[in-house]
Amino acid sequence: MSISMYSASAPVFLRMLGNLDKLLEKAEANAKERGFDPNNLVTQRLAPDMRPLSAQIQLASDSAKGCMARLSGSTPPAMPDTETTISDLRTRIANTIDYVKSVPAAAVDGSEEKDVILKTPGGDLPFKGLGFLTGFALPNFLFHVTTAYAILRHSGVPLGKMDFLGRA
Repeated sequence: MSISMYSASAPVFLRMLGNLDKLLEKAEANAKERGFDPNNLVTQRLAPDMRPLSAQIQLASDSAKGCMARLSGSTPPAMPDTETTISDLRTRIANTIDYVKSVPAAAVDGSEEKDVILKTPGGDLPFKGLGFLTGFALPNFLFHVTTAYAILRHSGVPLGKMDFLGRA
């Protein structure tokens, strides 16, 4: 049995972006219960040299939409990194979900051998589609979602593993 490139990408992005939105919803409710502005969480980080919650969500968004665009040969929507509130971040997540849903399976399937060049400040990283998806895009996306979860958990939001994984 084989799995398609679309089945290995879009459903993972959609589920985890949805879970990330629910984490922010819980964080917002918890902050209100504890009597502080939920938007204070946007700048929280795990360590001084790490990026804050806002950047973790922006990078997860960029990873998901960038992967779908590279594999499908389309252009992802521009999303400037200007979010400063929980509401802004939730809107970005919703817009990313909309974009991922807009990419047809037929545009992604069959991209296993597609040449993908990732431009980075340190130089170009060449991949084939399957290697890009499994060795870079998914791990990078999950890193940023996990870090966002950890920032919220570290900030006192009562989250557990099933909040991260979501319910099927």
